Amino acid sequence: MPQISVIIPAYNAERTIIETIQSVQQQTFQDFEIIVINDGSKDKTVELVQSIQDESVQIFSYENGGLPVARNRGISHATSEFIAFLDADDLWTADKLQLQLTALEQNPKAGVAYSWTCFMDVDEQGKPLSFLPSPRYSFAGNVYEKLLVSDFIHSGSNTLIRREAIESTGEFDPTLKSCEDWDYWLRLAARWHFVVVPKHQILYRRAPGAMSSKVEVMKEASLIAMEKAYQAAPPELQYLKSYTLTSFHVYCASLYLQHRTDIGGVSQARQHLWSAICLRPPILLDQTTQKLLIKFLLKQVFPPSVARYLFARMRKPVFISDPRL
Repeated sequence: MPQISVIIPAYNAERTIIETIQSVQQQTFQDFEIIVINDGSKDKTVELVQSIQDESVQIFSYENGGLPVARNRGISHATSEFIAFLDADDLWTADKLQLQLTALEQNPKAGVAYSWTCFMDVDEQGKPLSFLPSPRYSFAGNVYEKLLVSDFIHSGSNTLIRREAIESTGEFDPTLKSCEDWDYWLRLAARWHFVVVPKHQILYRRAPGAMSSKVEVMKEASLIAMEKAYQAAPPELQYLKSYTLTSFHVYCASLYLQHRTDIGGVSQARQHLWSAICLRPPILLDQTTQKLLIKFLLKQVFPPSVARYLFARMRKPVFISDPRL
């Protein structure tokens, strides 16, 4: 029986699935099984996975049920003591499983290990353009309060989780269309300690235009997940809701500014920025808020093509080359 089960939900993932699986096969830790859940794909996802000559790779096909359902189906097939999730368009650095497993083995009270995420912007052919690191949060132990304010895990492809922790927490919420990751991390954090590997090990792929149609869905799901989180939160933590709402508005503003180029998107970004500032004026001193305000002003003043160019100039990639190398 392998020590780690890697669950990869896949829906119409023919452009990325091979590279994603290869990033698992190239891990320095090799005692794993790869469980691909074909979530009703209409393209060549199944054929591509079946062509892989590797006994550790299994694929199970279902009618489309959405990402949370696919992850739950993957859990039902997993046989290992530890379970990791990897979306079909994301990648891992070669030492991801090894370092996270070591962190959990060294911290027996911890049920979840996470690392830092690196956002990988790609062109229309999937070629990496830049690697932009997420903030380097290093919260460990009881992270429930920190996670309640903001999802610092950043990606559903991040965590390595003890099977015991999953069994005590239950399944991903199938009713959530987005933010199901944050909801699940919160439920885990209410029962288990977390441990962090302070290294960028998850490469979150961002394709041009892929998110523009999903902004409203993500916004609505964030509100639903937030209400659910505070219904479960104890009375002494209810005061944190204003902080979470502030994070929500900043998050929404960033989505609109990054993925929408129309006047309505810019207007929505302005409303969310103003709501965040009204809730907590000190966020004006925060570097993230300041960058969003600059982006908003650029979109107000310049045509979309010029604004996009200036956005690119504002960003400073930390990884000049591929961090997997």
